[in-house]
Amino acid sequence: MSPDRPEEPAAAAGLSRPGLRGREAELERLRALVEAVRDGEGGATALLLGEPGIGKTVLLQETVSIARAHGFLVSHGRAEELHELAPLASLASGLLHGDPPLLSGTDFADLAGDHDQRIWLVERLAQLIEERSAGTPVLIAVDDVHWADPLSRFALSVMPARLLSSPVLWLLTGRNDPEPYAQGPRTTTLPLRPLSATALAELARDVLGGDVPARVEELLDGAGGNPFLAAEMLSGIAASGADGPEPPERLVLGVRGRLAGLRPDTLHFLRIGSVLGPAFSLADAAALCGRPASGLSSEVDETIAAALLHDDGERLRFRHDLLRQAVYADLAPSVRRALHREAATRLVAAGRSPADAVPHLLQSAEPGDQEAIGLLGTAAADVIAVMPGLAADLAVRALELVPPHAPMVFDVGERAVVALTRAGRYTRARETGDALLARRPPLDVFARLQSVLGDALWHLDDVHELTRRSTAALAAVTDPAIRARLTARQALARSRGRDLDAARETGERALAEAERSGDREARVLALWGLGEIALNAGDCAAAVEHHTALSVFDTAFLAEEAVARIHMDDFDTVRRLLRTAGDAPLRPAMLIWAQGTLNMGLGRLDDADADLVTAERLEADLRVPGNLVNIRVNRGLLALLRGDRAAARAHLDVVRTAVADRPNTGNHATHQYFEAVVADSDGDHATAAERLRSAQRDHPFLRWRLLRPHVVQAVRIALRGGDRSLAEDLAAQAAAHAARNPAVPTARGTAAHAAALVNGDRGLLERAVRVLLTGPRPLPLAAASADLGRALRTAGDPTAASALTRAHDIYVRAGADAEADRLRADQERAADRPGRRTGRLRPRPDQGWEALTASERKVARLIAAGHTNRSAAEALVVSPHTVNTHLASIFRKLAVRSRVHLARIVLAEDDAGTAADD
Repeated sequence: MSPDRPEEPAAAAGLSRPGLRGREAELERLRALVEAVRDGEGGATALLLGEPGIGKTVLLQETVSIARAHGFLVSHGRAEELHELAPLASLASGLLHGDPPLLSGTDFADLAGDHDQRIWLVERLAQLIEERSAGTPVLIAVDDVHWADPLSRFALSVMPARLLSSPVLWLLTGRNDPEPYAQGPRTTTLPLRPLSATALAELARDVLGGDVPARVEELLDGAGGNPFLAAEMLSGIAASGADGPEPPERLVLGVRGRLAGLRPDTLHFLRIGSVLGPAFSLADAAALCGRPASGLSSEVDETIAAALLHDDGERLRFRHDLLRQAVYADLAPSVRRALHREAATRLVAAGRSPADAVPHLLQSAEPGDQEAIGLLGTAAADVIAVMPGLAADLAVRALELVPPHAPMVFDVGERAVVALTRAGRYTRARETGDALLARRPPLDVFARLQSVLGDALWHLDDVHELTRRSTAALAAVTDPAIRARLTARQALARSRGRDLDAARETGERALAEAERSGDREARVLALWGLGEIALNAGDCAAAVEHHTALSVFDTAFLAEEAVARIHMDDFDTVRRLLRTAGDAPLRPAMLIWAQGTLNMGLGRLDDADADLVTAERLEADLRVPGNLVNIRVNRGLLALLRGDRAAARAHLDVVRTAVADRPNTGNHATHQYFEAVVADSDGDHATAAERLRSAQRDHPFLRWRLLRPHVVQAVRIALRGGDRSLAEDLAAQAAAHAARNPAVPTARGTAAHAAALVNGDRGLLERAVRVLLTGPRPLPLAAASADLGRALRTAGDPTAASALTRAHDIYVRAGADAEADRLRADQERAADRPGRRTGRLRPRPDQGWEALTASERKVARLIAAGHTNRSAAEALVVSPHTVNTHLASIFRKLAVRSRVHLARIVLAEDDAGTAADD
């Protein structure tokens, strides 16, 4: 029996059969994984790795049979070499065509093309799988995953971790390198080694019956322990004897022997099939043969009789890809190329999509092939929203096919620059654009190329070059839309400069030009630039105006509107915005960054940290960590509020590395401030003050939006470091910011607080507290109340205790344990009770129910009650991504592996009376 055609599952542990000789140990490990997932141990992943023919598929099929026997809902898909252009084809082949299908075709929504859709699509897919697995364990098996399309590979790299708490077993087979496949917690890798001589002898007895002649054993040595090659040899020996006319030492020679016996028309048909791929439709083969499908029945019958193909009901499939490769390898390279090119033409003529034709073009197109250039460009545009890396590869290949002096080189090159930028290959995009510019294009083309290069330059943080190029291109442009885009890019670049008034004028001119030209891209760029300029200038109301107009025009920028409103202390509107964005498919990492910023402002430190962890994970999934510095600085500041210096230093190490990769002025300022805070906490006040001065090296401290809530802390650091001039400068900046934003309580309150520290003015502290009591941010109120309480205590004022108690209670509710502990000592001194010290707050443990944050307990209860991540997120008004972050933390702290285990713990806590509502 062929090792790739099992008929029934092994009847019991230890029982082998022909297709599984020598694989008993691997099969038992797979059986154990199936049973563990069935029994509520959570999700898991198994990787079967090895060379072609080593037996991966037979083990996968046997595991599928075992899983079905254990009540699993099974998705069994296969990745195919020539299908890499079809998004999710490798996963969907099983998900949509099972019996019953795991998902329906309507479960996949249409995808927009303006933004990266991968995170949203994979999250939606994970939600559907999670819902289906709620009552039934699920096995998702994908064979030959090394051929998977990029979106399926992305999904397989993300979803197993996302569904770790659900009863989902992922079973993947692939070549020997495990790097491209799903790796993570609970991944079992099974490398399949060559079969032993004993296993080969058993296989020979299964096929031939009785004792195995010495001559056969010698021949089997030539199989190298590969069970498929061994089975092919044994089949030939069974048919013609060990000394028959078909020497089986090498598979390709054996296939040649079979091919020699085929009729010429059948041989041509089979070679056509090998070009079309491991599986192909009869209609496609007929079109390429130039014959009607009905006229190929004898050829089909002959290839099946020769054990080369089998019919799966929908397509003809080579019985093993090694057979297909052997047929394909027997074609001369020039013949292969010609057949691939003809296949592409025939498929297009038959009305097939570029996704079907382009893989053949990649094998065959030569420079100057106009049809190939067009199809590659169309295919790139079709997949850019969900497979930007593949789109970039296709667009670059199209450019390579354009003759150097052909007029179309600039249009094709422009699309390549755009695709490379969307894929995050900014340096390559710049190099490609510069190579096009070196060909001295016409002036309008020069301007258009500089416009599209502007996006790559922005992401490379080369704003000086962006300014220079946009200015030069504006002198050459005549197209109104391109002029508007260039002007908007110029404004965006100038938002990083010192003259923000000039930047604003440029932005307003860009917006006017965009509206006159009716160009969507120019309008988006102009509004974005104006919003950035306003925020950098500290004009929060104008920033809200521009970012609101931008998010109405393009909902992908809703997060920018939310952040702008946070600077206005308009937290209620931000909550509404983030609720409406719950199902938005666009830029989830930025939305969660906005949610984290809101929670920071609200003093919900645990929730903010979870949001920041989630935003970083989503950026890492897409490999575009643009916000990493800000995320880690905020997490480090949170750690210091809690008193966790080790965590703060770990975050600082990440920041140092990230700044080395992206050394822009904003990152520099944020990094230096964090260095100052860490040095100050270590008692090195001189170094801390120097770091603050470094943060102002390029721009004033208040220019950086992330640092504005921390100006009071910066003033303290300057004063402790003996730099009164710096402290006065910081207080003056805070006052100017408050004057620009009279409707923002936090701006006015922190300005009063900063001035109070510099001047030692208790009246200003009282004003700061009064103003901050009208705002939504508890932590600035706590800081001002603490300083007021200390000042009142020094003056012998009995109301000191009230101010200190308010500050202490705010810090306790926020989880700022380090600040709360300092306030406890101040409270005791204010109450004149030095002998009744109650000690520090008990730190939260690392493990167990008490280690969970309030939000984690809420998530735990919802999941234990049967909620999915999605429904739990809706109940808590957060993102499912954040719920997943909470779940990962819950599982780690409680040392559980599945929702079943979690439910037991929650029930026990409820019974013990310790899980009351927080």
